[in-house]
Amino acid sequence: MAAHETPTGAPIAHENPGNGHGGGVFPLGGTTTVSDAQINLIAIDRLSHAIESSARRMEVVVYPLLFAFVLLATYGFYLVYSLTKDVHSLAVSVETNMTLLVSNMQSVSGNLAKVSDDINGMTKSVDGMARDVKTLDPMLTSMINMDRSMREMTLNTTVMRDDMASLNRNIGRPMRVMNSFMPW
Repeated sequence: MAAHETPTGAPIAHENPGNGHGGGVFPLGGTTTVSDAQINLIAIDRLSHAIESSARRMEVVVYPLLFAFVLLATYGFYLVYSLTKDVHSLAVSVETNMTLLVSNMQSVSGNLAKVSDDINGMTKSVDGMARDVKTLDPMLTSMINMDRSMREMTLNTTVMRDDMASLNRNIGRPMRVMNSFMPW
């Protein structure tokens, strides 16, 4: 940089171009008068250079972080959207199944009412059968008498069979002899 001049035209200072950061301030010529405003200008210039270099370093960090944040926020939004869509599908499915379940429960309720009516009818039928069995008691007595009579008939038939066998033995031999004389 060239020498700076004061408003009166006197040279103020010269920056050291050696280090590239706006190094130190060298007086030109040996007698330099520097006002507070000029020092402030130099300090502000150095501060702006420091802020610019710091901003460049921050850009290297902040922009990738900002990109990563935007990427993660987009993915988070997608996840929330996907979850919302899945929950909506689940709600629709549950609603459909609940409607079907309600209609089936009504059908089951009607069928249980029919079963209850059928069981009541069976109870009445069983009660009627019990009454009918009570009316069969005289028939049971008759059946017992009939069973006794059948035993007696069986015994008499057995006696008749034995008598026939005895008769066959007693008459059979003489009849064989007589049969041999008969022409037929």
